[in-house]
Amino acid sequence: MTEPFGARLRRAMDERGPLCVGIDPHASLLTEWGLNDDVAGLERFSRTVVEALSDRVAVFKPQSAFFERFGSRGVAVLEKTVQEARAAGALVLMDAKRGDIGSTMAAYAEAFLRKDSPLFSDALTVSPYLGYGSLSPAVVLARESGAGLFVLALTSNPEGGEVQHAVRADGRNVGATMLAHLAAENTGEVPLGSFGAVVGATLGDLSSYDLDINGPLLAPGVGAQGATPADLPGVFGAAIRNVVPNVSRGVLRHGPDVSALRASAERFADEIRSALPTG
Repeated sequence: MTEPFGARLRRAMDERGPLCVGIDPHASLLTEWGLNDDVAGLERFSRTVVEALSDRVAVFKPQSAFFERFGSRGVAVLEKTVQEARAAGALVLMDAKRGDIGSTMAAYAEAFLRKDSPLFSDALTVSPYLGYGSLSPAVVLARESGAGLFVLALTSNPEGGEVQHAVRADGRNVGATMLAHLAAENTGEVPLGSFGAVVGATLGDLSSYDLDINGPLLAPGVGAQGATPADLPGVFGAAIRNVVPNVSRGVLRHGPDVSALRASAERFADEIRSALPTG
């Protein structure tokens, strides 16, 4: 039986630290690297990030949209990036934010969570805003494959509040409802559940929310978006040990120099370790 994603993630975080580095080859960043905004530039960028960091970060988070914009050739680069990163020992969280119903959701799940898929990833970001139950095909396949999901719960974009802060008839808002669903998915899992939430690191005090879902909390927003590792304890409180801070541009802007990429990732990792409680 495949070891569950939560167990593999817990081990990677304990051994390498919790840093997650995005692989976001958007056009302006390719230009900053001196690369063309084409498939060759995309491949060079992705290979450099994987070669520089795959032995020292817990998780890579490729953003599928920046590969998909090049069509089938871009998706082929994404397939290779995922396979090379996993072969080098890093976990891969595919940032595709898929969300639909029925057979369409099942097909999205098969693309990223079926073990023999060319795009098979250790985990996938998903959107629950067609109702949490619409994610059921992805939940089922993730369990079968030993993979994980990260569900959008409390995102840092200003537009998210009109949905995530909306109050239900039972008095609980939608974001809190998603966290409760995930806590139920992770009940009894040791050392960590495989079903995580996306919770922005820029949101400030979240003490009114129960973030103890016995699963990982992906925290985008560290670095270029304004949050710092020192902010994390104030945002996540007692759940800090399960936080996976994501840094993308803060690290990537130091490329294409491999040594500079490594040095930047190590600085963030050290700052995150310093922010975590001891003991």
